[in-house]
Amino acid sequence: MAEIIWTEEAERWLKDIHDYIAQDNSAAAEEVVSGIYQRVQILLEFPEAGYKYRSEPEGDIRILLYGHYRIAYLIKGNDRVDILGVFHGALDIDRYLP
Repeated sequence: MAEIIWTEEAERWLKDIHDYIAQDNSAAAEEVVSGIYQRVQILLEFPEAGYKYRSEPEGDIRILLYGHYRIAYLIKGNDRVDILGVFHGALDIDRYLP
């Protein structure tokens, strides 16, 4: 079973998503953030669940989908997954994952 580590940047993205949605609907903001968090839990047992974005020397960067959001993560070996960011589908992800 893999360990999931949220990077500071990923946590910041998640907070920004929450704050943006909460301007109109705080309950919806909580639901979206909770849904993203719950979706990530699949990586505990199935770290390759997302599609492969690209390979890096430190491991594969993959993308897991949740609604309109893309959750970028890095598989580090057999027992660690680093969540790199959570991006709205309208964003050019290449700008944020150099």
